[in-house]
Amino acid sequence: MAQRYVRVRAADGHIYYGLLQLGREVLVLDAPPWLSGQPTDLELAADSYQILAPCAPSKIVAVGKNYANHAAEMGTPVPQEPLLFLKPPSTVIPADSEIQYPPQAQRVDYEGELALVIGDRCFNCSPEQAQGKIWGYTIANDVTARDLQKRDGQWTRAKGFDTFCPLGPWIVREIGPGAMLQTFLNDENTPVQSAPIDQMVFPPDILVSYISQVMTLFPGDVVLTGTPEGVGPMTIGDRVRVEIEGIGYLDNSVVAREEEEGRIQRAEGIGQEGEEG
Repeated sequence: MAQRYVRVRAADGHIYYGLLQLGREVLVLDAPPWLSGQPTDLELAADSYQILAPCAPSKIVAVGKNYANHAAEMGTPVPQEPLLFLKPPSTVIPADSEIQYPPQAQRVDYEGELALVIGDRCFNCSPEQAQGKIWGYTIANDVTARDLQKRDGQWTRAKGFDTFCPLGPWIVREIGPGAMLQTFLNDENTPVQSAPIDQMVFPPDILVSYISQVMTLFPGDVVLTGTPEGVGPMTIGDRVRVEIEGIGYLDNSVVAREEEEGRIQRAEGIGQEGEEG
């Protein structure tokens, strides 16, 4: 089994990066792994930590319509070059956390995706250089308020609600070029999305190179590589699971948006990199 790199909150509130062991213990690293973090003498027992999103990106750069069949189902042509948009870091939630359905939206869709984690500063890189800047791979759900996306004409609001980027549960260093991406709703055995990742129009090295011509990518930043056909609505009470062969699965439930106090308390867990060992 490939090594699984996690980010966790210990019982004392400290946040650590670590290596997940077979018994679910976490071997703590002294820094994020893409910053040459090394194993320490600290190991967290399986029941003594909360798993978090596997990184805390300064930005999430996402790519629209990067599978031809998804572009077709949206009634649009395949873009001639990567179609970029941003999701704010406040969208990020970990596996098993709750996607909050905003009252402004009438339709909220799942979009299962392969996510790239950047390991080194990347600016104006060639595709060959960009490949070396991709430190690892994880799973994402690019949750989208579809009705607001169509209404607004641009995607910031529709893609940017808090909790609209489930990410995780861990990072692996390598993935097979034809790994299957599948999305499941509730207890259904038949996936609503199913495609090998090599059906991307623009592969990861091209995407990272293209983005780096526009903005600098920093260690820990995330690139969402697009979703295949089969996107569809989620409703309150649903559970959505995105699986990628060679990584695992990302499972999240859908709830009505919390009251303000609860939302603020949840958001306070975001961006605490200074506490990580």
